[in-house]
Amino acid sequence: MNLSITLAALVAVIFIPLGAAKILAVPPMRARAAHAGFSVAAYRRIGVLEVAGAIGVLIGLIIPPLGGLAGAGLLLLLAGAIVTHVRHHDAARELAPAVVSAALVAGYLAVLAGAAS
Repeated sequence: MNLSITLAALVAVIFIPLGAAKILAVPPMRARAAHAGFSVAAYRRIGVLEVAGAIGVLIGLIIPPLGGLAGAGLLLLLAGAIVTHVRHHDAARELAPAVVSAALVAGYLAVLAGAAS
């Protein structure tokens, strides 16, 4: 159980500020949105999904099925991020955060699934 708490906290620490920065459309996020070919409004919606996913993962500490659904949603968002980076031929340095975050969320889901069995 401690590992799931740790992983859930890490997911929240990563995605709540990242999603909030997208929602607030801070200048670096506006630049990233433009680079990825997204409008600022679309990037804000992605930020809302990231924050909601992180909150869902935290709620999953009390209601595990909700945490699993939230984690799966975040994993789908990250798959989209990885595809977007690859399509834009971004360097490994730009791709790495999405890959590492996906591995973290996948780890959280694996621990959650193991706890359910």
